[in-house]
Amino acid sequence: MDDFDVTLRKLTVRDERFVSAVLGSDEASLTASGLDRKTHALARIGALVALDAAPQSYATCVESARCAGATPEEIVGILVALIPVVGSPRVVSAAPKLGLALGYDLDAALEDGARNGR
Repeated sequence: MDDFDVTLRKLTVRDERFVSAVLGSDEASLTASGLDRKTHALARIGALVALDAAPQSYATCVESARCAGATPEEIVGILVALIPVVGSPRVVSAAPKLGLALGYDLDAALEDGARNGR
């Protein structure tokens, strides 16, 4: 990975070779970011929340995060960390999408909670 200042310059001037390489593959993006796999995947989940992405968009990023060792608690923790940045409406919108990608049946949990007075 380049030093941060070189990477910033490449991004600032929209260096086409750099941008194309990063867009070309997840591995190139990971390498260029200088992040470990888990942090890289968690950052992508955060971006999906900020963009109010469609539910199916979460599956790949959640799977990448899980494969990199992220726990469900860490993945859901992203939602809490994002509330002050993106706002509670975005996070509330993302919660069931993230739950679905984690394989968590939110509808059943909500129904069970209602039956049990929670």
